[in-house]
Amino acid sequence: MIKEIACQLESHREVMTAIERELAPAIAGTVSLLVDAFRGGNKLLVMGNGGSAADAQHLAAEIVGRFKLERRALPAIALSTDSSILTAVGNDYGFEQIFSRQVEAHAAPGDVVIGISTSGNSPNVQLALEVAAQRGCRTVALLGKDGGSIKAVAELPLVVPSHDTPRVQEGHIAIIHIVCDLVEKALFLPTGQEI
Repeated sequence: MIKEIACQLESHREVMTAIERELAPAIAGTVSLLVDAFRGGNKLLVMGNGGSAADAQHLAAEIVGRFKLERRALPAIALSTDSSILTAVGNDYGFEQIFSRQVEAHAAPGDVVIGISTSGNSPNVQLALEVAAQRGCRTVALLGKDGGSIKAVAELPLVVPSHDTPRVQEGHIAIIHIVCDLVEKALFLPTGQEI
């Protein structure tokens, strides 16, 4: 068991090193998109299924609440949280539209819409990103494996270079934490005063 623990932690380290080597510019680009959106009075919409839904909620919570700095709330909505909307849209229109319908309702030009999919092939995430682009939003995708079909749809795809779902999810949450930290630092002084 100790060897297996060491093996899994080594696999984690390899993915983190690959993220640093391959995705740093795309992570910085995501930060820039969000900083520009928040400065312009826009918001973040974020979505995913299963564990990616939990990551979407985590991201929205850090943006609305705080990451490290005491500061004003920033606008973010996780589209996986309203069970009445999810079940109504899923029942009336199909599961594929549970996110796109909400993007249609809430997204405005200049908003940032982030889709999270470990496979890169979640149809409901892809459709929502397509609708977001049509509405003049900036689109980002946190993906895994080879990026799947969503890679070609997102303006800024961040593909964690792993085919192991747990490692992809660990990569996604590391990216989310880095983004939250850098967005706060860009928008707020350490004293909590706006720049």
